[in-house]
Amino acid sequence: MDFKTFKEMLKNIFLGLFVVAALSCKAGHRVDVTVDGSNNLQPEPLQEVVAKQLVSLFENYHYKKVSVNDSLSSVIFDRYIKSLDPGHTYFLASDIQDFNQYRTSLDDDLRKGDLSAFFKIFNTFQKRYDERIKYSLSQVNSNYTFTGNDTYTYDRSKMPWLSSVTEANKLWSDRVKYDLLNLKITGTESTKNSETLKKRYENLLSQSAKTNSSDAFQVMMDAFTESIDPHTNYFVPIRAQEFNEEMARSFEGIGARLQVENEVVKVAEIIPGGPAFKAKTLNVDDKIIGVAQGHSGEFVDVIGWRIDNTVSKIKGPKGTIVRLKIIPAGQELTSTPKIVELVRDKIVLAETSAKKTIKTITSGGKSYRIGVIDVPGFYLDSRAAQAGDPSYKSISKDVKLILDTLRQQKVDAVMLDLRSNGGGSLTEAINLTGLFIKTGPVVQAKYVRKNVEVDEDEDPGVAWDGPLGVVVDRFSASASEIFAAAIQDYGRGIILGTQTYGKGTIQSAIDMSNVLTAADKFTLMAARIKDKNTKKTPDGRDIATADNDYGQINLTTGKFYRINGSSTQHKGVMPDIQFPMIYPADKYGESSEPSALPFDMIKPSNYAPVANLSPVTARLSALHQQRMKASEEYKFLLEDIDQLRKRDSETNVPLNEEKLKKEREEQAAKSLARDNKRRALKGLPPLAKNEPRPKNDVDFIQDESLKVMADFISLGRGNQITLQQKTQ
Repeated sequence: MDFKTFKEMLKNIFLGLFVVAALSCKAGHRVDVTVDGSNNLQPEPLQEVVAKQLVSLFENYHYKKVSVNDSLSSVIFDRYIKSLDPGHTYFLASDIQDFNQYRTSLDDDLRKGDLSAFFKIFNTFQKRYDERIKYSLSQVNSNYTFTGNDTYTYDRSKMPWLSSVTEANKLWSDRVKYDLLNLKITGTESTKNSETLKKRYENLLSQSAKTNSSDAFQVMMDAFTESIDPHTNYFVPIRAQEFNEEMARSFEGIGARLQVENEVVKVAEIIPGGPAFKAKTLNVDDKIIGVAQGHSGEFVDVIGWRIDNTVSKIKGPKGTIVRLKIIPAGQELTSTPKIVELVRDKIVLAETSAKKTIKTITSGGKSYRIGVIDVPGFYLDSRAAQAGDPSYKSISKDVKLILDTLRQQKVDAVMLDLRSNGGGSLTEAINLTGLFIKTGPVVQAKYVRKNVEVDEDEDPGVAWDGPLGVVVDRFSASASEIFAAAIQDYGRGIILGTQTYGKGTIQSAIDMSNVLTAADKFTLMAARIKDKNTKKTPDGRDIATADNDYGQINLTTGKFYRINGSSTQHKGVMPDIQFPMIYPADKYGESSEPSALPFDMIKPSNYAPVANLSPVTARLSALHQQRMKASEEYKFLLEDIDQLRKRDSETNVPLNEEKLKKEREEQAAKSLARDNKRRALKGLPPLAKNEPRPKNDVDFIQDESLKVMADFISLGRGNQITLQQKTQ
């Protein structure tokens, strides 16, 4: 049988299967997704197959043992609408009323792989979005005055949906007026402001026109998965790649960060150590107008492309060649382009890896050198590690090297900064803990169909046996909490900061190609053969190279527990030395998520604490509170928290130029005065009115944590802990 005949046979089989499937569905249930004024995006066969399989995964393998039913359908519906229009500024009340017919049927649709209702809602949103931007464009040259008492309500999330186009026009006229007023306050002339705003709105329309079904599907699946629990996520292929690169802190490409400006991709940054950096043939602000593969591949014009599609063309396996057609920085698009040839390589993102600094702090008349290690994430290049690559990237490897250096530099203590560290690899949480203890359990895990498992550090080596501190905040989550909890339970060090996020769930990354059945894959292959014109996937990749790429699901399959038996779920880790919480727990953290799993406890593990730090932490807390009573910085922090909460409750802004300008100037003056007081306390020179603020030159939380660490050393507990650790 020749290939042509084989393709025809597959086509006939597919059509037969399609007829059977159509007959088995409820008559007339599939929704017409066509919405005039939108891109009229359509669900792809791949997306429908994936959606159907996700239902099966959730009902059979999710830790929650969820039932995809009418009740969940209503939750999905509300979350989906909210994700599209959180501020109630696009949809009309009539749209929502029409959508309500799908409220309790989305579960049935997902089970069958019918995404038509989801796409109908998305296409309606895109229509409303484009209508609002087009209306805004029509108002840019209006003769607005900025002397009245009007206000612009920028947050309508707790207000009713827009009742009519007339009400929507009024809201968006205020939005245009506010945008123009913002530009006017900077001192530029009105005609230039109108032109600036026109370009901004035109760019928004241009980006909207590039929205594809893969973008829409990602939003739909986010609403679906996060209705079950906040940490189960499906990623379309291009997002899965981004997630895995973030976890690995590396990727393969040319080593340049790109951005879009006026429909053209330009170089925003050259990453040190990468091919572009070494070749010195590509510069910041160069415009990329064409991409070709290999020495002789044909150039593809990428002007007007989405940035992710352009990036996918430029990235590629290590050792392969990519050629770029560029317009050098500062030259017009009409200039003669030059060709740059680069050999792709593995790029390590050093700036998002662990880093160290050494701080000198005085306590009790004595100075101490403290090594501060910034731990931005629990990253691990698992593919490289599994492949046996000795240079694979991981947080525990990086921190061990830093600890070796700090030990040689004779520091008196080490403090790990885990603020805003959202977690990552469970394995790395265990490995990092193992750098500070000999051996023993680190975390317990309970899975949906298994008994409790205890994950242990089995390496008796200790990279640092001296005084240890760990700084956390509300956005320290997951693996950060495992590490901080283990250090606290062992009495190995002191925890400083605020209550952590409270994420105590475990996700397993599952390649959907391993989930889809042979029948699913056969159906998709037949669909591609049927549609002979299909050359690209919804997210712009070549079909030929994407046949086995169905995305990735990070599925919640378990919960982890501290070795003392307590879950970190909802409650997080409570520090030994507590600071005021900047971000309120009712709005940020696991306890603010309605679909989050509950807190519970299991039996403790069998572990031997290094020391009982309760007496010393009580003394450290008293010394800390004593400093806070006399600290100007502490008063500033409390004022900042109060101001943040006030701003968080505001929903509108004045459209009066004099009033808004006065508010902004007063706020800027107050902020500058505060910054300069802080700088004076540290012996730093004051900043001028419009002088940019240096990064991290004032960090009160870190400064006070270092003082606590100095107290910790001076009280002699550091030496006692070291002694007990060594004699176990």
